[in-house]
Amino acid sequence: MTRSKEAEGVAESVPERVHMMLMDLVRGAGLLQPERPVPGLPVSLSQGFALHELDTDPPLSQRDLAERLRLEKSTVSRMAADLERKELLSRERDPHNRRLYRLRLTDQGRALHEHMARTFHGAYVRWVTAMTSEERDALLVGLPALVRAIRADNGGEQSP
Repeated sequence: MTRSKEAEGVAESVPERVHMMLMDLVRGAGLLQPERPVPGLPVSLSQGFALHELDTDPPLSQRDLAERLRLEKSTVSRMAADLERKELLSRERDPHNRRLYRLRLTDQGRALHEHMARTFHGAYVRWVTAMTSEERDALLVGLPALVRAIRADNGGEQSP
């Protein structure tokens, strides 16, 4: 197999090691089943991300939420309907554009997001305290670089 110009100077084992580490990360974090509820919580991981994005003021449109989560509009529409049934958000017609819905967390949705944030923060604290300071420093350099490379490979997508 011919190596690309970009791959020159990168040991052949590095991409394979990154591949294996990412697979371990996804498995270890339980991310293989996106519709599986977050343990102990009534929402899926993707719904948890939606709650996080919606914990803003002013409320987001369904289209804005779809862009932030990088999901199809129809997926976000179904997700919003499910979160509304769970009384975690309300969908309101935009008074300036009746075709748009504005999504706003309910008090229950905001409380759930706060609980999730505390729970995940506790996990992050446990994880980083189990690492050496050198490992933490390397992660803080390497992980943003990996995210940047992934975004560039996906057409330069930027975070909102």
